[in-house]
Parts: sequence; structure tokens; C-alpha cells
Amino acid sequence: MQKAGVVVDEVTMVSVVSAVGGLGTLNVGMWVHAFIKKNRIVMDVKLSTAIIDMYAKCGCIEKAKAVFDEMAAKDSRAWSSMIVGFAIHGYADDALTTFANMEESQVKPNDVAFLGVLLACAHAQLVSEGQKHWASLLESGRQPSMEHYSCMVDLYCRAKLFEKAYTFIKNMPIDPDPVIWRTFLVACKKNKNLEKGELAGHKLLELEPYNPENYALLSSFYATCSEWSKMSHMRKLMRDKGFKTIPGCSSIEVDGTVHEFVLGDWSHPELKEIREVLSDMLKRVSSLGHKSNVSEVLHDVSDDVKEEALCEHSERLAIAYGILKTKAPVVIRVVKNLRVCSDCHEVTKIISRVYAREIVVRDRVRFHRFVDGVCSCNDIW
Repeated sequence: MQKAGVVVDEVTMVSVVSAVGGLGTLNVGMWVHAFIKKNRIVMDVKLSTAIIDMYAKCGCIEKAKAVFDEMAAKDSRAWSSMIVGFAIHGYADDALTTFANMEESQVKPNDVAFLGVLLACAHAQLVSEGQKHWASLLESGRQPSMEHYSCMVDLYCRAKLFEKAYTFIKNMPIDPDPVIWRTFLVACKKNKNLEKGELAGHKLLELEPYNPENYALLSSFYATCSEWSKMSHMRKLMRDKGFKTIPGCSSIEVDGTVHEFVLGDWSHPELKEIREVLSDMLKRVSSLGHKSNVSEVLHDVSDDVKEEALCEHSERLAIAYGILKTKAPVVIRVVKNLRVCSDCHEVTKIISRVYAREIVVRDRVRFHRFVDGVCSCNDIW
């Protein structure tokens, strides 16, 4: 479009900014934002909201907040984008404060605003606060969506209120969708609740018999509960149906280029250097007494093999590359397609401390900001 000499406007840039947010490439996003300013493109409410959303999805909530604060007028979409941004970054108090300010500004909360505030409560295990906002949603006359119900189930599950979560699901006026049952199954997996987990797993297979993710999740659930025969049965079902699991994939942007790493893939041209950093990372982490959580490797193999597999998780490869190619105070930003496992989460906390680096990891659920051995999620995810 630029080569053709066509002048871009705010409508064009909304689409461009949204695309950048989907990729999570902060450097490109900052360039696009600078392009908008340089060309004096009108920063209307829609474009400003898109930029807020983009910065939030790129892991830079501070820049999102700066754009939000500069807006002369804010509609419900702008407010809700900021609330959701705070929520996915683990800043529950900021999300709740922004929601309260939205109401004080006489802007009626939309469905996304309620979704954001419930998400914030779930991520921070604020059960009473979440119940209060759920009641407010119902009193507003709005019809809760499946996503709202899912947030409440997530809230109870994170707080380990399994019976309350199960009762909530059973009493829903609409049939629970696969996302809700998956949320419940993941919680059962974390707490090795075999009875309720099997129930959720069977519901999933009924609703989505052709979704490989359901079989993989149920298989890993059985492995976590050391039900190896049942795990093998699920693996056999997957093979018989020709299902394949999605491999863990993490990406990191360095000097404008996005580098992707996949579990067990050693094809990167700087493999030797990456291995050296990985080795140094392992030594430093082990010297502080960290013991690998081998239960995260869902195969009936020796602990040594499991520890080796954990070291090859895609986010560790991406973080190692970030340490190799950048220096502090540059933030290491990683985007992962799956949830971060508990061992990688613990290891990344240690890495942030021993290397004195800020690390931001965006997984499929939320953002984790690691600074000096502490994560913004407070170990709740």
C-alpha cells in the first residue's frame, strides 16, 4: 500500500495494529505506533483502543496504560480493553480499580468489561470479589455468555473449591461447552482429583470426539494421577484415530526477526551457542538447589530422561536465545502456544534472578512477568 503511494488512514491502521497484537511483536508494534504519530494519523477512539489492546497483547502493559491515560474520551470498548489488559497481566487490583472508575465515569460496562473483571478475580483467587461482580452482572439484566460462566468456573477451580465449581456447572441454565469442562479437568489434574477429572474427561469426549486436545489432556491427567494403564489406553485411542498433539512452540523477537523454537527441535543455526547457554542455565539453577518437577513429563520413563526432556521445553530454548543475543536492560519477551508448565515457571523465576533479567512470557492463558525471582502471577495460573 505504501509502495503504491496510497495514503493510509486510521481505519487502515486499526487493522495493522490488530495484526501486530495477534503476533505479539512489540518492536513492530512500537514502529507502527511511531508511524502513526509521524504521519499525524488521527488517533480516534477505535485506533487508540486498538493500540491499547496491541500493547497489552505484546506484553507491555505500561505503554497500554499510557495510551489509555492520554485519551480525551473513552467509550466502553476502551475501558474494557484496559480492564482485560490488566487482567491477563495479573494486575487484578488495577483491573478492579479501572472497572470502578468506568462506572464512576457513567460509562455502562459491556460484556467484555465484566469478562475482564471476572478474569482478574479468577487469576488472583478473589472469590468474594468475583461473586460480587457476578451478582452485579446478573442484576444489570445482561445475559451472561459462556465466557462469563467459564470465568466463574475458573475462579472456583483456582481457589480449589471443586465442589462449588462442579455445583456451579451443574446448575448452569445453558449446557456447559468444552472450554468449561477443560477448565475443570485442568484443575482436577493439578490437584489429582481422579473422580471429578474422569467425569470432566468423559464429558469432553462426548462433546468433541474428534478434538485431539481432549485426548491429550485426559491422557496427561491420567499420567499425573499415575494411572498408567488408562493413560496408555488414551494414547492408543489417539493413534488409532490418527490424532497428533500440538507440540510446544515458543517465539522470541530479536532485532526485528522472530525466532521460533519447538520442543526437541535443534535445527536453529546457532544451535551450539544455544546449547552452551542452556548448560549454563542448568548449572546456575541447580546450584541454588532446584529439583526438577519430573511429574510434568507425562511418560513412564526414568527421572533422568524426564529431566532432560524438561530442559528442552520450547520456552527454555527461547529464553536461552534471548540471553545469548541481548543484554540487560532489554526485556526478554517470549510467546508460547501452550500453558507454561510448573517446572519451567519455577526455573524462569530463578533465571530472572541469577541473570538479573526481566522476562515476560505470554502463554495461551495469560502473561507472566518475571523479575528478580518473582512472577507477576504470584504462582497462580
